[in-house]
Amino acid sequence: MNKKLVIFGLSDIAQLAHFYFTKESDYEVVAFTVDQDYVKESSFCGLPVIDFESVVSIYPPSDHAFFVALSYSKLNSVRKEKYLAAKSLGYSIASFVSPKATVLTDESVGENCFILEDNTIQPFVKIGNNVTLWSGNHIGHHSIIQDHTFIASHVVISGGVDIGEQCFIGVNATLRDHIKVGDRCVIGAGALLLGDAEPEGVYIGSATERSRVPSRRLRGI
Repeated sequence: MNKKLVIFGLSDIAQLAHFYFTKESDYEVVAFTVDQDYVKESSFCGLPVIDFESVVSIYPPSDHAFFVALSYSKLNSVRKEKYLAAKSLGYSIASFVSPKATVLTDESVGENCFILEDNTIQPFVKIGNNVTLWSGNHIGHHSIIQDHTFIASHVVISGGVDIGEQCFIGVNATLRDHIKVGDRCVIGAGALLLGDAEPEGVYIGSATERSRVPSRRLRGI
């Protein structure tokens, strides 16, 4: 019998969590929940929506697991808050690790992790709680990803990198080996990080500017 799962969230990420848990896990999603002030509809993905204040009485922790499907809003602090709130209610917290990810580490993956397809996680990597790895990342050997961090797609993290709590790393960023990224850092899309990043630092790659030559003047296109 599949384990019953309640998902916190009503966004695209919650819809994706429903898809992945339903298609590629042993969980059966039975309901969604959000704070009472954000309940605007009675159903989502064909399942009931319950206010978080009532969820324990309707879907008790003794029979249900919980997953918080939120983004990196406010440097992951909202997802962190709801994850800790669900734990305080006594829920076991589910993680999703895609069977299409290559996971070579023997270290355990933390709670409320969302690890999608085509991630390569090399040996001796440690992944904390409440970590999101979107699709297609390379996590190099002996690296550590600490709690409440969100890593977007096609990020290259070289070996021995230590990434702090509540960080965000954008699409196509590259981090060299054996550096430390402090807590609550933002590494922007396409950034190249060659040294340690101080806590609460923001590192942004150069955006491509529009050429002065219009596309109609290009030949062969």
